[in-house]
Amino acid sequence: MSFTDLPLLLEGLILDGITFYWHQHISAYLIQAYVEAQNKLTLPFLEKCSIREKFKERMTELYDYPKYSCHFRKGTRYFHFFNTGLQNQSVMYVQNSLDDTPQVFLDPNKFSDDGTVALRGYAFSEDGEYFAYGLSISGSDWVTIKFLKVDGAVELPDTLKRVKFSCMAWTHDGKGIFYNCYLNQDGKSDGTETSLNLHQKLYYHKLGFQQSEDILCAEFPDYPKWMGGAEVSDDGLYILLSIREGCDPVNRLWYCDLKELPDGIKGILPWVKLVDNFDAEYEYVTNEGTVFTFKTNLNSPHYHLINIDLSDPDPSKWTTLVAEDKKDVLEWAGCVKNNFLILCYLHDVKHTLQLHELVTGAHLKTFPLDVGSIVGYSGQKKDSEIFYQFTSFLTPGIIYYCDLTKDDLQPRIFREVTVKGFDPCDYQTVQLFYPSRDGTQIPMFIVHKKGIKLDNSHPAFLYGYGGFNISLTPSYSVSRLIFVKHLGGVLAVANIRGGGEYGESWHKGGMLENKQNCFDDFQCAAEVLIKKGYTTTKKLTINGGSNGGLLVAACVNQRPDLFGCAVVQVGVMDMLKFHKFTIGHAWTTDFGCSDSKEQFEYLIKYSPLHNIKLPAVGIQYPAMLLMTADHDDRVVPLHSMKFIATLQHVVGQSPTQINPLFIYVDTKAGHGAGKPTAKVIQEVTDMYAFIAETLHLEWVN
Repeated sequence: MSFTDLPLLLEGLILDGITFYWHQHISAYLIQAYVEAQNKLTLPFLEKCSIREKFKERMTELYDYPKYSCHFRKGTRYFHFFNTGLQNQSVMYVQNSLDDTPQVFLDPNKFSDDGTVALRGYAFSEDGEYFAYGLSISGSDWVTIKFLKVDGAVELPDTLKRVKFSCMAWTHDGKGIFYNCYLNQDGKSDGTETSLNLHQKLYYHKLGFQQSEDILCAEFPDYPKWMGGAEVSDDGLYILLSIREGCDPVNRLWYCDLKELPDGIKGILPWVKLVDNFDAEYEYVTNEGTVFTFKTNLNSPHYHLINIDLSDPDPSKWTTLVAEDKKDVLEWAGCVKNNFLILCYLHDVKHTLQLHELVTGAHLKTFPLDVGSIVGYSGQKKDSEIFYQFTSFLTPGIIYYCDLTKDDLQPRIFREVTVKGFDPCDYQTVQLFYPSRDGTQIPMFIVHKKGIKLDNSHPAFLYGYGGFNISLTPSYSVSRLIFVKHLGGVLAVANIRGGGEYGESWHKGGMLENKQNCFDDFQCAAEVLIKKGYTTTKKLTINGGSNGGLLVAACVNQRPDLFGCAVVQVGVMDMLKFHKFTIGHAWTTDFGCSDSKEQFEYLIKYSPLHNIKLPAVGIQYPAMLLMTADHDDRVVPLHSMKFIATLQHVVGQSPTQINPLFIYVDTKAGHGAGKPTAKVIQEVTDMYAFIAETLHLEWVN
């Protein structure tokens, strides 16, 4: 069989309705050969793109700026992450006081030569003397947990494997951690498998013991999709278990009083089922004795804070601490200095930060903040200070510090980052609201050079997501700003339904049978950009990843005439079978499931894989680049491979299809988390080189 026969084999499996698993139906050799054949088509095209080297050079230059996280206090020490600019992974530093010179505590760049082994999650013991951290290889969601003694960064022999989607929660005695794993999952677990992740269990690991001796604390044999993450209360006296069965913002809430365990943790914990349904979400904030504060969307789509007294937990006795804001969405809440609450709200897709009193919930202060996002925060209940990090489309990062023992509670700039070679004063950000098909007003941010003429002459880059209650707030992106600066572009980010920008009602407006609203919102965003004179169809690129990749592919199928270029990253393409691979079953809460006849009926209408067809006479598909990776075990690469095989077979054979239809499959990479800087730079270089080449854009100095 030749390489050219492989697409037909893949298409035959698709068209025959056969679910194919690489290890069952096609040998690993043939799949590898198919990937290599596709990459041999794509890479030469990318390599000849006229701006590719210029973009990479400029991206490397502008990305080489210092990147900091917020400082956070653990025990007697302060920690923070810092990247000098082009390091593949950020380094964790330690200092005894804020005035001390930082010392390297953990350097993930030493995990591998190419930066493809990344830090994925970490947790300090309550006294700050022990450190648990996760390692991910090649971008996989699988994690191996290791341990250090903080003093001297001494490595301990304890190693926990087959960990995925896990909590890391230390008991306050510092003897061990709660974590989640799939010890009983059959087959390999390196990120290249497609087998379902079912029967996650909660274990307790005691330092100094083998993983085989870990204590099983919670399992759900009758509910294989359930996942339960543990959290230890601020006073260390309770274990809270949040149980989810999908990605919906709802959870069961169980707890265990550690005082009821005189002999310590010996087995399945005697869980008290405080909330034993999936009617709402409950996130622990803090507690004073038996009175627990939770953030919840119970009867409040914008979320509010409630108090529940575990000594009298009947729902009729629950009280409101901070009422729901009918316009703004409460995104997160934390407790600091024992008696303060920090509340972060989302107001028309911009963050605001407030200080409240813990006992009464009374509002004390709103911290001054520009239009943008809070992307980092640190401050525990026992701390008397907070750090928070601000960013925007034109601001790479400002970290603020506030000493809560001071009377004025005035934050000061702790650290501000600037990027050499880029002057934010030359650009502007505007937010507009436009009507979707059904009249719903959708917000959209637009970034461009100041003083441009709205004469439809500019290339535009439209980004969207629209799912899983995730909000797209303003963020800093070097690659997008290069597009604006050197390709004369306009950046647009549409806050379509399905996200969390306006609470749970906004989310529900773009999920399940309402998913078409997401596609309508996004297509209307494109039409508005054209109508207002920013761009034209031939100069408009749309981009999205994961669920956003589904968005882009579905919109291309529905309106191929509306876009000049589409870049789909790690997209969900097969809406009839996504639930059969790795963690895909968790997405049925947002998408639905084809096993249900009712849900099949709306899934089949927009599933990207099943709606590829020759467009009308005179219309062709936009130039398309699909990007995926061999270790993506979140959205497995078979989604993109089946889609491109079908696309090339159905559309690529049309004599009117001149625009290229490509896929690139990266190696030693996953869904995106932990991707080393070198791969990030190469990925965006290829993406924008493809855009510029297919839209005939010229480089502007």
